[in-house]
Amino acid sequence: MQILIPVILVGLLSGIAVGVQSPLASMITQRLGMFESIFIIHLGGTLVAVIPLVILRGGNLGNWRSLPWYALVAGALGLIVVGGVSFMIPRIGVAASITLIIAGQLAISSVLDHYGLLGVHIHHMNWQRAIGLLIVFVGALLTVR
Repeated sequence: MQILIPVILVGLLSGIAVGVQSPLASMITQRLGMFESIFIIHLGGTLVAVIPLVILRGGNLGNWRSLPWYALVAGALGLIVVGGVSFMIPRIGVAASITLIIAGQLAISSVLDHYGLLGVHIHHMNWQRAIGLLIVFVGALLTVR
């Protein structure tokens, strides 16, 4: 149980970060444009990530070639996330946008868990998870309406 508390706190903090980042990204997009917003957000993240890398003298960055090629797609997927929230928020609001993103995350993560894809440990679908997913999807539909 003690290990669960930090995990829950990190999860909540990450959710708060997404909830705050999304309207900020939308604001930048509305004022400057989609690609400009994506560039500024990722440049800011790069600059913040450089600080610990400099302190750690590059850390394990030099081993990037050992990654499977498809792992490098993660950066492009980040572009889709920022672009998606920037597009959705002015049209349906922050809560509905984040709810749809969470529903999409749960859908794909359930498939990844069940089959152990992309190197994750297998966590098979069961009736409790299926009911939880159904509740989230119903909630997403109600939130968007």
